[in-house]
Amino acid sequence: MSLYKDETLKEAVLNLSQKEKDKLLIRLINKDKMLIKQLHFELLEDEVDLEDRITELKAKLDGDFDVSQATIKNLPMYHNYRQLHAFLRHESGIVNEHEKITKDKLSVVECRLIILEEAFTRFPRLFEPSALAPALKLHKYIQGRMKNLLTAFDKLHEDHQFDLQNQMDYVLSFAQEHRLTLS
Repeated sequence: MSLYKDETLKEAVLNLSQKEKDKLLIRLINKDKMLIKQLHFELLEDEVDLEDRITELKAKLDGDFDVSQATIKNLPMYHNYRQLHAFLRHESGIVNEHEKITKDKLSVVECRLIILEEAFTRFPRLFEPSALAPALKLHKYIQGRMKNLLTAFDKLHEDHQFDLQNQMDYVLSFAQEHRLTLS
């Protein structure tokens, strides 16, 4: 049932007292964790807090990659492909959450570049051509991430593009050498 389809219910809700509306609003907000995070950011945080969030996110990504090297080896083996794929999806999810909360496009592109650059630098052998199914899945996933990154990068202001160009060039050249770009 939708409130938009039931005009009488919509009218009844709008006619409630302000106190009752506030109670209902708080109850509804409490049911959505992402909405709570978004409201906290929009209503209670400022530019300094955004910079702190970005710094913490980048530090978390770097720390996670340091930890990942203990479990994921740079050897073209079935389980390494699967573990790296799962790890990259997890890290991407962290960036997605940051994007939903802050809506900051620049930091999202920076973090996606960090993820790809670190993966390519630390695990280059896992991006070499392979016939193993998990390798193909990983490579297809990376192709999607590359397409997403290129789209977001192209939407940035040219000054920001200039600042990130070296990282982007490295990621693009690695992807092209390893046939990870979509034709």
